[in-house]
Amino acid sequence: MDWNKQLTDQLEWHWTTQLRPRLDGMTDDEYFWEPVPGAWTVRRDGSIDWAYPEPSPAPVTTIAWRMAHIIVGVFNMRTASHFGGPPADYMTWQYAVTANDALKQLDDAYEAWMAGARKADLSLAVGPAEGPFAEEPMATLVLHINREVIHHGAEISLLRDLYLRES
Repeated sequence: MDWNKQLTDQLEWHWTTQLRPRLDGMTDDEYFWEPVPGAWTVRRDGSIDWAYPEPSPAPVTTIAWRMAHIIVGVFNMRTASHFGGPPADYMTWQYAVTANDALKQLDDAYEAWMAGARKADLSLAVGPAEGPFAEEPMATLVLHINREVIHHGAEISLLRDLYLRES
């Protein structure tokens, strides 16, 4: 059995049939829409609301913030750590200030991650870059990334539904 294909097909199916089509046509107003006062977002100047440790309760976040999390923390930081991609981190990232630019960043990040995951040795330990996953096989990280994208993609889809009914 080709386990790389099995694991990447899961995310690819979700990406091509559910998540990515739901993002088509996103406007800048929608991308930046704050569903509640004080929501964390990417600001129009390219800065991002961020704190570590995260406050409790965690703030509500915008589509822009959630997309930035997928782009930087879910895909690009892992692509850099494991597949030789360019460095990426939350503090130095050039956050998209338009919906179209964010979608381009998202598409590029997805493609880079998938290219690496399709060829990864799934049996090797993930290593120290992944903290709690350090001793786990790469297959565990690939499954975690799948969960993260599906989870945050569903949140973005819900925010799009709410935005369309609020405006």
